[in-house]
Order: sequence, then structure tokens, then C-alpha cells
Amino acid sequence: MVLSKTFSESDESIHSTFASRYVRNSLPRFTMPENSIPKEAAYQIINDELMLDGNPRLNLASFVTTWMEPECDKLMMAAINKNYVDMDEYPVTTELQNRCVNIIARLFNAPLEDSETAVGVGTVGSSEAIMLAGLAFKRKWQNKRKAEGKPFDKPNIVTGANVQVCWEKFARYFEVELKEVKLSEGYYVMDPVKAVEMVDENTICVAAILGSTLNGEFEDVKLLNDLLAEKNKETGWDTPIHVDAASGGFIAPFLYPELEWDFRLPLVKSINVSGHKYGLVYAGIGWVIWRNKEDLPEELIFHINYLGADQPTFTLNFSKGSSQVIAQYYQLIRLGFEGYRNVMENCHENAMVLKEGLEKTGRFNIVSKDEGVPLVAFSLKDNKRHDEFEVAELLRRFGWIVPAYTMPADAQHITVLRVVIREDFSRTLAERLVLDITKVLHELDSLPSKVLVPASDQNGRNGKKTEIETQREVTTYWRKFVSERKANNKNKIC
Repeated sequence: MVLSKTFSESDESIHSTFASRYVRNSLPRFTMPENSIPKEAAYQIINDELMLDGNPRLNLASFVTTWMEPECDKLMMAAINKNYVDMDEYPVTTELQNRCVNIIARLFNAPLEDSETAVGVGTVGSSEAIMLAGLAFKRKWQNKRKAEGKPFDKPNIVTGANVQVCWEKFARYFEVELKEVKLSEGYYVMDPVKAVEMVDENTICVAAILGSTLNGEFEDVKLLNDLLAEKNKETGWDTPIHVDAASGGFIAPFLYPELEWDFRLPLVKSINVSGHKYGLVYAGIGWVIWRNKEDLPEELIFHINYLGADQPTFTLNFSKGSSQVIAQYYQLIRLGFEGYRNVMENCHENAMVLKEGLEKTGRFNIVSKDEGVPLVAFSLKDNKRHDEFEVAELLRRFGWIVPAYTMPADAQHITVLRVVIREDFSRTLAERLVLDITKVLHELDSLPSKVLVPASDQNGRNGKKTEIETQREVTTYWRKFVSERKANNKNKIC
């Protein structure tokens, strides 16, 4: 949820051009209007404002799905008025969710017999899924500590500093200490060795990320499992692992089937994945799967007698739409293993096209890895005169939304740009993006630096310039720049 704030203090009314055919009076911006307006006017007013939003297909900052087949769109619209929590009234929708949980659990190699039912739940995204998994770890740890007569008031979780903000939210909301393994230049994921060193008797779990949001890299869950198993044996602890596979959970099974990161590793007790990322569903669906029933404490499950039936529920909310659950089931049966593999292979190939195009410019260092989430993270080799934030800003003029950001603690001096390759990002768009980035670089080369680079003066004196020296240098530079532009454009016809 974004905390609301007043966008404009100078104008508290909404004015519309085309809606004036239906209504002449302006509408209050922050209070409910006294009178009704025609439906056409309401539509036009909102539609006009939404035109200023970015194009979702060109939003290369987001991992979230921005395109689905028309047939799935129809299914979603047909179910948009179904409240998922009314399980007795909508039993088929509930059945579809259960099928999704079982399909995903087996995709993650959960140790299930042929007729055994998987343990998991659909959520509104990976944030809720992580909250639920974290609560399960905390409660199970507390129960064990109570039984042993030991203090249970200082739980902690070990993660890398590259974790998504939802882990920080869980730690703060549910009073769990977050112990972060710091990053370093050139190594932007959690170091399993350092992570295991930070584990103590109060650690409820170690969280590994399959697909860092920073550079798409998969953390080494296999090595983490082996090191942690060794420490558990030495100490008598039974510290488990949770895998945050929000981005990589629907990639690794299809592109890297031999990679051991899931329930094949004995210490992995739960996994979350975002259906609305590479599960290929619109925003609003995530999943959390537990290894077996013993890993989800029974006291966390509520049994509600609501609208005529006993409903077991383990969620942070109650009412929610059914459309995304139905859409997830559509994708799973529509694409099958073959279809998902084709989509992920295509995304990976397009990521390589973009990476190679950027490398050919000679201006960027590639920060992302070839194995991982199909994205390209890159930084300028020389950002003294112009930085990555300026590149991102100028790309907006071409319609591209490309984020620039600094790395977390101990690597915060590194700034990167990141392009996420989704199913709807074609090779043609990748090639077009490289061309537009090249144009931006050429334009920046012709512009003066926002921050002047410190240099020695004519007498060889190093150090900070005085304020008057800086002003004179900026003025001289701009005069020269403007004169050259005038000279170059003198014979051009406007």
C-alpha cells in the first residue's frame, strides 16, 4: 500500500476537456462530489488522467506480467465478481487453487506420494507468502524453545542484504531480528559461508533467494544446505532454509532442471513463488508451499464456519478475487511444461541479445549473470561526467522505463541500470532499446557534466575549487557549448 499524499496543493478540482460534453462543473479532487455525473463523463475523466501513466509493456523495471492471452482475459473478467473466500459457494474455484498448489509443489520436487496432497496456499503475492512462511518458522521455533525451557523472545532470520523489502517488513511487523550478510563489489548475493557463520540458536531460518532483484543471480542454495547441515550436526540445532523463489521459481525448473535448490535439499522447508512474475499471470497472485504438514504448525490454521462449511484458512487477509487463481490454472494447463520451457528459453535468448548489444557499445560493465532470471543489469564504465540516473531519465523520452539504483550495504557505491526481460519483450524491442541507449549516450557526450570533475589547475594545484572558480568554469563551459551548437545549426532549416 502506498501512503496517500496530496499531489497538487494549488488546484483541488479535476477539470476535463472531453467530459465537458456531459458535465460542465469541475469535480473536487479530494472530497466526494455532491451530485452524480453521467457514466460517460466518469469514464472520460479517469481515462484522460490515466493516459499519463507509463506503457506497461515498456516498463522494463517490473518483473510482473503485462500480457496474457485474450482467452485468459475472458476467464478473468468472468470471475471478477467471485470472492475467493466463499469456498462453499464457489467450490470449483477452490478446487482449481488446490490443483495449482499440487502442481507447483511437484514442480518443486516436494516429497509427495502419488495420492498425497501438497501443503500450500495461494496469496496476493510473494510478500504475503513470505509473511506466512516466516510466521510458520517463528511459531515452530518458539514451540521448540518452550518445550526445552529456553528463552523464546529473541528470534532472528539470516538473509543477504539483497533481500526484497518484504523481508524487512516481516522482521519489523512480527518482531524478528534481521541479520543481513553484507554484499561486496562484484559479489551481489548472499555468501553461504558468511550466512552460516551468523546462524545461532535463535535463528528461525536462513532465507536464500533464487533470483536476486538486483541482478537476477541465483544464490547457491545447495552449498548453503550442505554448510548448514554440517553446523546443525555440530551444534545439535535444526536450523531450516526458506527459498524466496519469487522470480526464479518458474524459471529454474525449465531452464536449469539439474540445479538443486528446492525440496530435493532436506533443509528446505518452504518455498514461495510469484505467479504474477514468471508464472505469467497479471499482478495479484503468489504461492507458498511447505515441504510437509509438520512444517506448518496446526495452531496457525484457522477453521472458520462461514456460510455453511468448515473453511481452513491461513492467510493475512480474508476476501480477495478469484480471477488470478483461475488465470494461474489456465497458464499451467495451457502451456504445460513444454510451453513454460519455450517461454523461458525465449526470454533468456532475448536477454543475451540485449547483453551482447550493450557490450558492443563498449560503454557498459555487465553486472548480471547468464544463469539466473532473464534480465540484464549493467553499469557505466565511466560515470564521472554522466551517471546511470541520467541515462534512465533520457530513456523516458523514448517511452522506456528503465530503473537506475544503487546496490545495498557495502556495495552502495555501485550504481546499475536493470532491464527485466518478460514474455512480451521481443528481440526486436531488445535491438530497438540498444539503439535508443546508444542515442542517449551520444547526447550525453555532447552535454556538460552535471557535476564538474575535480581537476588540477594550471599551476598544478590539486584540491577543491572555490565557489567563484566553479561559477566561472560553469559559465565558460556553457558559453562554449551554446556557441558551438549555434555554429553547427546555422545552416540548418528549422
